[in-house]
Amino acid sequence: MASESQPQFDTVVIGGGQAGLAIGYYLRKQDRNFLILDAGERIGDTWRDRWDSLRLFTSARNSSLPGMSFPASGDYFPTKDEMADYLAAYVTEFDLPVHLDTKVESLTRDDDRYVLETGSDRLTATSVVVATGPFHHPRIPAFADELDPSITQLHSSDYQHSDQLSAGDVLVVGAGNSGAEIAVELARAGRSTRLSGRDTGHIPSSVFNSRPFWWLATRVFTVDTWLGQKVKERSQGRGDPLIRLTPADIRQSGVERVARAAGVTDGKPRLEDGSVLDVGAVVWATGFRPDYEWIEVPGLALDANGYPVHEKGVVDDEPRLYFLGLSFQRTPVSATINGVCPDAKYIASRLNARG
Repeated sequence: MASESQPQFDTVVIGGGQAGLAIGYYLRKQDRNFLILDAGERIGDTWRDRWDSLRLFTSARNSSLPGMSFPASGDYFPTKDEMADYLAAYVTEFDLPVHLDTKVESLTRDDDRYVLETGSDRLTATSVVVATGPFHHPRIPAFADELDPSITQLHSSDYQHSDQLSAGDVLVVGAGNSGAEIAVELARAGRSTRLSGRDTGHIPSSVFNSRPFWWLATRVFTVDTWLGQKVKERSQGRGDPLIRLTPADIRQSGVERVARAAGVTDGKPRLEDGSVLDVGAVVWATGFRPDYEWIEVPGLALDANGYPVHEKGVVDDEPRLYFLGLSFQRTPVSATINGVCPDAKYIASRLNARG
C-alpha cells in the first residue's frame, strides 16, 4: 500500500501544455484535488523552443482553450511566443496548480492508487491523465549516422534559424507542414534548398479555419461515425496535409522538390531516384516516435506503433487512467489547441461519473 506520508491527490495530470491545461480547467470546475506536472522550466516552453518564425496553423478563433479566448482578432495567426504567453496567462487566470521542472519518470499502480515517481518526489493519485501529446522523441532514419560529419544535421524540433546550419546547400527531409515551412524559410534566407518527401496534400487555410470545417471535424468525422473511422484509417502513416503553404508557394520560394531520401552514398544523402546530393546541412522533419515505456501498469497495451490502446482516451482495463492530446483521439483535430477542448471535456465527464 502507498505510504500515508506521500503526497496524495484525487487526480494528477502529466503534461502542462494545451491538453493538460484544458483538462485542468474542467478539474478546477469540479473542485477536485489535482495537480499538473510539467517537465519544462516555464509554461509554454514547448512553443517557445520551436523555430523563430513559426506561426500557428490555426487562427486565433481556433486557438483558444475553454473559458478564455485568445486575445486577438479571429483571423489572426498567433506566433509561437504569443501562444506560449497565452498559456502562461491561462494558468494565472484559472489558478491552475502547475508544478514545473518536474518530469515523471515512472507511473505504476499500487492496489487502487497510481504511484508517480518524479526523481525528487513520489506521489499517489486515484486517477491519472497523461497529457504529454503524441510528439516525444525525434524520429531520424538510421542511415543518418552514415552522413559525412561535416554535414550539419538537425531535427526540426531543434531547428530555430538558418544560422545554425553549415554553409552550402540544404536538404530538408519530410514534406509535411514543418518541413515545408522550414524549407521555404531557408530559401527566402538565400539558401539553396531541396525538399524531400512525398506529397501530403493540401487543405487551404481558409477552409481549415472555417466554421463549416470545424463543425464537420468535430461533429461528423469522429471515431463514433463510419465516415470518421474511414478518415482516421486513411490518415494513419501519412504526413499532415499542408495548411498555410500551398505547393505553388513552395515552388515560387525557390525550393526544389526532390524524391524521398533513401540512404547514403560516400557520406552524402541518396534519394530514391538514385541522385546523390552534395549538401552542407540536412534538416530532418521526419516526425516523432512515441515513448510510453515509463508507464508500467498491467492494463495498458501499446499498439504496433507504440501508442496506447484506448477508446476516446479511456483505457478499458485501467479504470482511472486516461490519455489526452493524441492524434485523432476522437476527431481529426484532437491534437490541435481548440480540438483538444471537447476531448478534455469528455475525459472530465468520465472522471466526474466515477466520482
